[in-house]
Amino acid sequence: MKKKLLALSLALAFTSTSSILHAEASINAGKEKAASCVSCHGDHGNSLVSTFPKLAGQNPSYIIKQLEAFKNSTRKNPMMNAIAAGLSYDDMTDIAAYYAVQEISANPLPVLNDDDEDEKPAGKKQTIEDLIALGSDLYRNGDLPREVSACIACHGPFGEGSKPAAFPALRSQHADYLIQTLTDFKNDTRSNNPENMMHMIAKKMTIEEIKAVSYRISMMK
Repeated sequence: MKKKLLALSLALAFTSTSSILHAEASINAGKEKAASCVSCHGDHGNSLVSTFPKLAGQNPSYIIKQLEAFKNSTRKNPMMNAIAAGLSYDDMTDIAAYYAVQEISANPLPVLNDDDEDEKPAGKKQTIEDLIALGSDLYRNGDLPREVSACIACHGPFGEGSKPAAFPALRSQHADYLIQTLTDFKNDTRSNNPENMMHMIAKKMTIEEIKAVSYRISMMK
């Protein structure tokens, strides 16, 4: 009996070690394969341009799903379609594994621009704190009378997303990228799966609400 338990323990130990080595190999391979991504997505997946998404800390299942969508052109972006066309599934999993273990950078407090000021109610000076407070309420509670679902339901209390469901992590993402993405969902510009939940939710959101929830998410850590 003791011999059987010892054999089982050794087998599990070797299996665990093999899995760790495989994971490390995938991450190292992913780092090499992600070299061409640096110009847009930055070192370690933290892009310096706010219209390019940060990939650091992103759920690997989501990265793979989006790369597959770019590869088969159900999600359209000329640059990403061309890049993804040359990637195998193993390439995608390696790249996703690399970005998943990188630490996402924090964002500075957003600064309101002229467009934000134009959207404020007449006679009221709107602050970034006002918008973030509105975004926090929408993230946690949604707006049930208007059928705007709470973001927390899919993206988690801390913006961590869901690996099994391939829902993206959103915390500390660039506000400008989030605003553009939600606007694309609202306008049906985002092409992959036009009948999915994000299209239905974004269509019911105002531009102010899109900015508010984007600013809030950009501050989540």
